[in-house]
This record gives sequence, C-alpha cells and structure tokens, in this order.
Amino acid sequence: MRRLPTTFFSAEARDLVRDRVLELADADERVVAGAVVGSLALGDGDRWSDLDLTFAVRDGVSVEDVLDDWTRTLAEELEAVHLFDVWGGGALYRVFLLPGCLQVDLSVAPESSFGARTPRFRLLFGKASALPHSAPPPAEELLGYAVHHALRARFSIERGKLWLAEYWVRQVRDYALALACQRRGLPTSYGRGFDELPSEVLAGFVGALPRSLDHDELLRALRVAMDGLIQEAGQLAAPVEVQLRRLA
Repeated sequence: MRRLPTTFFSAEARDLVRDRVLELADADERVVAGAVVGSLALGDGDRWSDLDLTFAVRDGVSVEDVLDDWTRTLAEELEAVHLFDVWGGGALYRVFLLPGCLQVDLSVAPESSFGARTPRFRLLFGKASALPHSAPPPAEELLGYAVHHALRARFSIERGKLWLAEYWVRQVRDYALALACQRRGLPTSYGRGFDELPSEVLAGFVGALPRSLDHDELLRALRVAMDGLIQEAGQLAAPVEVQLRRLA
C-alpha cells in the first residue's frame, strides 16, 4: 500500500495519486483517452487544488464497471473513500476523499461524448470530440431563484423556524452574488467568482451575514441581501422590486 500524508496533502502527494490513476488508465484496454480538467488543467491551480481527471472508454463499455474496478484498487492502495457519484452529459463522475484531505474527482464517459465542456480541459492522450461548452445560467434564472429564496426566508422567519430562515437568507445572498458575477463575466457556480468581485460590491453584502438567529437580526440581514439583489439585477428586478421591498 502506498502511504500518503495524514495531515494536509502536498502537491507531491497529489502528483502521486495522479500518476497512479494514469497507470490504471494506461493498463486498461477499455480506456481510449484521458484529460486533466479543472484548475490544474491550465496551470492556474495551487497547492490546495484538488485533482480532476476524465477518461473516455470505447462505446459500449460500461463506465460504471470501469470506475468500480478503479475504485477497488484506489481503496486498497491509497485508502480512497468513495463519497458520491453524479451523472452528467453521458459521463459518470465519482468523487473520492484520500488521506490528507485530498479530493479526487474521476469521470468516465463513452468515447462519443468525451471532450471539453469547459475551457479547463487539457488532453493527455487519445482524441476528444468537439462539444459545446456549458453555458452559465442566465441572469433571469439567477434572479428567479433569488426571489423564490427570499419568499422562503421571510416566511420561515415568521414561522419561527430560524435555522431554516438563516439557510434561505444565505441562499438569497449567494444568488445575488452569483448575479453580480454573471454581470462581470466571472464564474457563477459554487461561489468561485465571489472573491474576484470588486471590493465595493462585496462590502455591500457584508451586512447580509446574520450575526445571530434573532428574529429582527434575520430580517435585517434579509433586507441587506435583497437590497444587493435589486442593485445587481438592475432593470430585471423592476417587475418584482416593490414586492421584494415589502417582503423585507
């Protein structure tokens, strides 16, 4: 068994895992292509970046069988823990946790649907199909979700479900920040673009962090979040602005 650090992983440990996965792919006759995806694909990752690798198998081969075989090997050799699976675009994505808090995301797709769905894709071997890139959600969709979450936040406050209310207030804030990112061409998913927003934009949302679960404090934070939402949505918010302000 190869031993990895038990504290936080190092870049060297991450490279060790990468090399072992590529060895598995090279020895597997079902695999015809592979690529690095995510932050390490373009060299802009850092020492905390997780490892994302994607592979293509011959059409007709079960992607689940391939990942199941690799999962057993990674569990035995590297103490990998299988966290969860996600299906998307014909590919199966499997997420692992390894010693040192190293997250490893492996995906396997049929050869015909293997290719770059985002700019963060670097082919290592084989061929990739030309696929349309995934588009970010439109501003209208982000606003719609934020309005829905604002309603849930206020009604939860009035019901006295304060932990639930805090959850929904946070969702309003995060969707408003995602809308701010969308306007500026920054990533909108998983908060990846938040830290790249202008400091004055972020300053306007600091007050949307509830300081307690007190009824009035949650209302105050919701009001700040919705002010920021209306500001970032601009004219898109016009049809709902009056109701949003009454809600707070």
